Amino acid sequence: MGSGKSVIGHLLAKKANIPFLDLDEYAQQKEGESISEIIKTKGEMYFRRQESVYFNELMDSKEAFVLSLGGGTPVYAGNHNRLKDGNVESFYLKASIPVLVERLSSEKEHRPLISSLEGIELEEFIGKHLLERQEFYFSAKHVISVDAKSVEEIVGEINSILSAD
Repeated sequence: MGSGKSVIGHLLAKKANIPFLDLDEYAQQKEGESISEIIKTKGEMYFRRQESVYFNELMDSKEAFVLSLGGGTPVYAGNHNRLKDGNVESFYLKASIPVLVERLSSEKEHRPLISSLEGIELEEFIGKHLLERQEFYFSAKHVISVDAKSVEEIVGEINSILSAD
């Protein structure tokens, strides 16, 4: 959440001339409503179950693409195991808590799980979630620190890793 997955994914896909997919957008299209509405009307666990169904649907595709996952995706339903698959190059874009607080403070209205949090509450929420999710995030094949790096630098680093593999 807030590490730049979508922005970086778009640019990475554009440079590789392959499609970019955002799992949240895909889920919203399939469900016919926003994630905020899904969570409000059906609950977060319903959303997480459906998110896993859609994640696996996309992962079963034979086409090449760049996929941006939601911050909770690797945590549920064994999804992190798919990130270790031999045909998948997975990246954890690791941002520090202060960087995430700064980024997320300005986009809370689009993020239902943090929309009502302010200041220290937001910092604690982020810290708690990072701690709880850390082992799942580190299931990615590659970890890229994104603090103090431009989008172009991060994409360049990812491309260097991909061309070395």
